[in-house]
Amino acid sequence: MGRHELVVLANARMPYGKYIGKHLIYIPEPYLVWYKNKGFPAGMLGRQLGLILEIKINGLEDLIYPLIEKR
Repeated sequence: MGRHELVVLANARMPYGKYIGKHLIYIPEPYLVWYKNKGFPAGMLGRQLGLILEIKINGLEDLIYPLIEKR
């Protein structure tokens, strides 16, 4: 995964549900685990949620935070 893909991931937001509008990295890990067990959605969002969960499980969130673009 290159820098561009990481920047896209860092700035991705939840498009619906309880955490609508939040950056994916700020979604709590227990919610992501629940979603994984339920089944991530197909497509890009599902892949992004899976990557965010792996990042959180491995304690790598600090690598993502600096890539979030300020509004």
